[in-house]
Amino acid sequence: MEIRTFLDLLPTNFRHEKSFFIQNNISNFEKLSNLSDLDINEIQRKSPLCTLNNLKKIRAISIFKKEIGISPPQAYLLLHCGIGSPKSLSLSTPYELERRIRRLERSLRVKTKTAISFTLLKKWIKRANQIYKSI
Repeated sequence: MEIRTFLDLLPTNFRHEKSFFIQNNISNFEKLSNLSDLDINEIQRKSPLCTLNNLKKIRAISIFKKEIGISPPQAYLLLHCGIGSPKSLSLSTPYELERRIRRLERSLRVKTKTAISFTLLKKWIKRANQIYKSI
C-alpha cells in the first residue's frame, strides 16, 4: 500500500507548488501551515511558476487540516465556498455552509465526492469556535 503525503492529497492544479515543496523537502502540513506571507513571497520569487493564490490556498488547507482536522478535499471545498480561515468558519452556521456547498455544486453542475452532513459541519464550526475563542 502506497503511503501518501499531505501534498499528494492536493488537486492537480497545485502541481508547480507541489514540486517546489517536494524539492525543498517541505511536505508536512505542519510546516506548510506555519508559512508566513514573507515565506510565501520568497517561494514565489524563487519559483515564478508558483502562484501567490495557490500558495495561500495551500497554507489555508494545511491550517484547516492542522487546527480543525479537515481533510484537504473538504478544506478545498470550503475555500471554494468562500470560507478561508478558521475564524470565518466559526462565524458560519451549518445551514449557511450547506447552502453554499449545494449552490457551488449547482453552479458547477457536479456533485462533490466529499460526504458533508449537518453533523460534520456542526463539528467543524464547534472546533473552529473553540480555536478562535482560545486565541
